[in-house]
Amino acid sequence: MSTELGPSISQINLARSVIKQNLIKTPVIPLKSDRWMEVLPRDTNVSVKLELFQQAGSFKARGAYLGIQNLSSEQKKQGVVAASGGNHALAVSWAAAAAGVTAKITMPKTTDPYRIEGCRSVGAEVILCEDIGDSFKVMSSLADSDRRVMMHPFEGENMTLGSATCAAEYIEQSPEIDLFVIPVGGGGLISGMACMIKKSNPRAIVVGVEPFGAAGLFESFKVGKPVSLGTVNTIADSLGSPVTLPHSFSIAKKFVDKIVRVSDHELLESMNYYQDILSITAEPACAASLAAILGPLKNEILGRSVGIIACGSNISLTRYNVLLEQL
Repeated sequence: MSTELGPSISQINLARSVIKQNLIKTPVIPLKSDRWMEVLPRDTNVSVKLELFQQAGSFKARGAYLGIQNLSSEQKKQGVVAASGGNHALAVSWAAAAAGVTAKITMPKTTDPYRIEGCRSVGAEVILCEDIGDSFKVMSSLADSDRRVMMHPFEGENMTLGSATCAAEYIEQSPEIDLFVIPVGGGGLISGMACMIKKSNPRAIVVGVEPFGAAGLFESFKVGKPVSLGTVNTIADSLGSPVTLPHSFSIAKKFVDKIVRVSDHELLESMNYYQDILSITAEPACAASLAAILGPLKNEILGRSVGIIACGSNISLTRYNVLLEQL
């Protein structure tokens, strides 16, 4: 990349050309039905980009695909390894299979069986570990012993570029949007999207949303540097990163206007709205943007054109139903 912070527009366009044949330009729909009008703030136009219909079920497929495509021939022969209990595991498994590259995925043994089987179904070798910390240790060991390339779940140029391609599509599909609300886990999605949005329209507002129990970027913004959380406590496991890292933090700090937080109850309510109105089975992270505009942002978005993102939905019906029983 160049010396400018974050990818340039030309680099993002090049990345779009790389992913064009194998990734999906996911649809954007306006939330304008009478049922949505009963829920959303008045005089506000809201659109949602349905990235849950992406390859492997989430936006993560974009960065994972770019990362594997950018490997050398020798690296592709050695294969890749990733540690994740969520969407990143599925994305790397799919992207590796698409490129004919072997993948080993280390996952906590408590991972939703739906996700474990999803990785195995496309040919990845899954190694179950005690917890996510152990999963990262085993990943590092495999990278050394097998000479495999580690695929980080959110930190790095390819993950940022992948997310930026999502924003580029969104801007083309809905150029009227002037405020974007983006979920935050480790920061890979918001750093890439915010970079593209602000470089295209500096007047646009970009707001991140995190669970109260996993507000790493919120806390990092407060102190002006990446922080690690002592504990993470949220139903949104895809947003539960305990660390914020320098690459994604620096880009987010420059291009994101602010971070808001939502409760697990607000996530559950928004999951229920997606199911009730759109018949979409949204995992908690997928409902975060909606929860933000119905909660902490409801007064700020009045009269605006708002873009939210349904970022992924890799959740079993069993897990989904258990969560919704809490409402």
